[in-house]
Amino acid sequence: MTGNRQGTRQGAGGYGGNHIDFHGGLFTGPVIGTGVQNNHYAAPRPRASLPHQVGVIPPRADSFQYRAEAGRLRETLTGGEAAILVGQDTVRGQVLVGMGGVGKSQLAADYARTIWRAGEVDVLVWITAGNPAAVAAGYAQAAVELLGADPADFETAARAFLAWLEPRAGQHPVRWLVVLDDVTQPGDLNGLWPAPSPHGRTLVTTRRRDAALRGHGRHMIEIGLFTPLESVTYLTTALADHGRTEPDNDLAALADDVGHLPLALSQAVAYLIDADITCAAYRSLLADRATKLADATPEEDALPDGQTHPTAAAWAMSIDRANTLRPAGLARPLLQLAAFLDPNGIPDTVLTSPAALAYLTDHATAAGHDQGPVTPERARMAFRALHRLSLADHTPDAPHQAVRVHQLIQRAVRDTLTPDLHHQTAHTASDALIAAWPDIENDTTVAQALRANTEALTACAETALHSPDAHAVLYQAGLSLGEAGQVTAARDHFHHLTQTTTSHLGSDHPATLTARHNLARWQGAAGDPAKAATAFAALLDDLLRVLEPDHPATLTTRHNLAHWQGEAGSPTSAAGALAELLDDLLRVLGPDHPATLTTRHDLAHWRGSAGDPTGAASAFADVLTDFLRVLGPDHPDTLNTRHNLARWQGAAGDPTGAASAFAELLEDFLRVLGPDHPDTLNTRANLARWQGSAGDPTGAATAYADLLTDRLRVLGPDHPDTLTTRGNLARWQGEAGDPAGAADAYTELLEDFLRVLGPGHPDTLTARGNLARWQGEAGDPTGAADAYTELLEDFLRVLGPEHPNTLTARQNLAYWQGLAGEATGAVTAHAELLEDFLRVLGPDHPDTLTTRANLAYWQGEAGDATKAATAYADLLADFLRVLGPDHPSTLTTRNNLAYWQGAAGDPTGAASAFAELLTDCLRVLGPDHPNTLTTRNNLARWQG
Repeated sequence: MTGNRQGTRQGAGGYGGNHIDFHGGLFTGPVIGTGVQNNHYAAPRPRASLPHQVGVIPPRADSFQYRAEAGRLRETLTGGEAAILVGQDTVRGQVLVGMGGVGKSQLAADYARTIWRAGEVDVLVWITAGNPAAVAAGYAQAAVELLGADPADFETAARAFLAWLEPRAGQHPVRWLVVLDDVTQPGDLNGLWPAPSPHGRTLVTTRRRDAALRGHGRHMIEIGLFTPLESVTYLTTALADHGRTEPDNDLAALADDVGHLPLALSQAVAYLIDADITCAAYRSLLADRATKLADATPEEDALPDGQTHPTAAAWAMSIDRANTLRPAGLARPLLQLAAFLDPNGIPDTVLTSPAALAYLTDHATAAGHDQGPVTPERARMAFRALHRLSLADHTPDAPHQAVRVHQLIQRAVRDTLTPDLHHQTAHTASDALIAAWPDIENDTTVAQALRANTEALTACAETALHSPDAHAVLYQAGLSLGEAGQVTAARDHFHHLTQTTTSHLGSDHPATLTARHNLARWQGAAGDPAKAATAFAALLDDLLRVLEPDHPATLTTRHNLAHWQGEAGSPTSAAGALAELLDDLLRVLGPDHPATLTTRHDLAHWRGSAGDPTGAASAFADVLTDFLRVLGPDHPDTLNTRHNLARWQGAAGDPTGAASAFAELLEDFLRVLGPDHPDTLNTRANLARWQGSAGDPTGAATAYADLLTDRLRVLGPDHPDTLTTRGNLARWQGEAGDPAGAADAYTELLEDFLRVLGPGHPDTLTARGNLARWQGEAGDPTGAADAYTELLEDFLRVLGPEHPNTLTARQNLAYWQGLAGEATGAVTAHAELLEDFLRVLGPDHPDTLTTRANLAYWQGEAGDATKAATAYADLLADFLRVLGPDHPSTLTTRNNLAYWQGAAGDPTGAASAFAELLTDCLRVLGPDHPNTLTTRNNLARWQG
């Protein structure tokens, strides 16, 4: 039946200005408008009796399950059912909003069907509201059925229905629900919203989030994805309906793969059944980068639940519409760029970086939307356009996760790109990540977000990131992992990168060699310095073959090889290798090149580690002069040199001077790098250490407690530096008089070391050693000896018999065996150990001298005081020669010599020796140092 007017009329009000075609319905004709009307007379139509339904509610989806949103919808839509039934509340309208495929229509249908069957409404009108014409036609149909309106005059009929919904005095109340499903644009409902009524409810479903949908008291309900439990429940039930079962872990993994999107889950089930494949096989199909999303969904004529679009096509119209919103032409390229990044959150700084803005400018211009260079503000407006169409979530308050895009939308967008555009977009995303990466990762949350985005980018575009070369972001992500303390993850990252660069670029390509260099570094940091040294040695052979001996990469590799040789327990070899390298650097780069200065710096360190702390301090003082001249006082390398100079001053016997130097240095680190820079935090740690060594263990414990608070905040609880700080805090708590508390703290700390670094990491082994020590100090020497016995086996297995840490573990085992009552056994163990120290470290190494001191002590404890005194006298001569008269170890040796002189029958000589020693302790250590107080105590004893 057709109205008797011709053409399209645009009126000054009402619904004028839009052309509407009604296809397949009762009417065709123009939109409701104003103006001259041709009268049409028809016989009155019978009115339907109540209750009455207009329109068809979509059928219930197979395996439909109750969701939390259903209860929330019922509660928020009505404000309480009782209030609606008695007219105590006015519900203006509720809007279900969410991305395509989350099940908005199914939730609305479930709600409508539920209250209809419960008799809670007298009139239910369901309208598929894709455009204003469809809404008007639905209202007209309701007027025809309920009011007996003339179907030929649908404009009048639609207005009559809207007027009938308005409450009027004296009118018999009719309870109604109007559902406007899948509204495309907010403007489509201008003038078509049902009037507020205490007896009526309006429910809208849409992908739009525009403010226009929220106005006039309407309430918006965000519909999200299935929860993991809901996803697995759905898959289990849907497959069971077809006589299929799959393992729960496979179903959970599939739900993760499709991002818990209800539409994707239902189509996945249909595909599994139609193709007769397992869940695992379907997941493999999805994971295949050569497979498009459309190829992993059912044929369009075989979609389940009456669906009209496969997953891949569910968002195409929304993307087209978003791209027309202001700023026109930016939403699509922005979504293309976001499609390569982390679906869980993309930092604002990435999508507004210069690389991203240039990409948006080029693509907008190419599409005919040339408005000049895109600014960050216009890019953020494009975020909002995607947000309004539920294609993305934009959260400005969380800049490190400002934009979220569902993983299937991302994949569908990537599937539309040509190979060239795919490659270009992947490289732009990589450049944008590099541009957003801070030089100093003070904000761990931002660093984690950037790493997650790099991981997502690599997963979908790894090949592109290796053409024509390996992109810098691949290396940056691994370095960020290591610097964040995730050393094992950094090692694994570079192991994978080494494999991919070898595969894509070849084994001799510079990118592959660089990946191997980083792999070797993080192998060492992850607890295997010997393997790192071996890897650097192999890399050096290849660099000498591929490059030149004087190439910077070759020289750098020699430097790192020397470092890890030292870390693997051979400081003398490290010092020798660096000395040879220094000669070549002086020849190739000159004396003032930063690499030359750094090599001198590290050579000084390994000389100190090889047993010459005084020489190390002197060498650091010399190189500091040149760093100041070449780089200036505030350069990080200059500050780091001051840091190491202070450290070796302390090791050379001046803990008070070291503490003072670190206090001065801390002021400069705070000024230059700020309070949260890792080097600033390390300086605070060393200041606390030398405060303790200078005689203030309580102050050291307090300083470490303060530092721990900041490291937890800046680095997090599992960073190795945080764990080390906990260990140092426990140590100085013990030194301050609470050995039991120290043991308890190390017990808790050891659990975290085992969890974070694993049982074979050197730091874990060190924590076990410290726990054993404080167990002994707390009164259990036998337990300490047993713990060191077990620990020694692991040191031998992990580090080898000649590593300094292994030798130290043997020394501690012998010490606690002696305290456990086996003095003779301690003598034998120390005598054997001394032979190995002499062979491995040499006669003048501090650890060798300490072993001689312990041997002398246990000789005295085993009953031979005279032999002990003689051994201490011989040892004192070497301490004086090697460390000097004021070194704390020299003073301690004089203390022990005096004691055993007295024990050997010369109390007068002992008293005289302690009196002389006290004078030097007062001068060197001060009157309040624990060693000074001990000396006064010993003097009093032997005077008596």
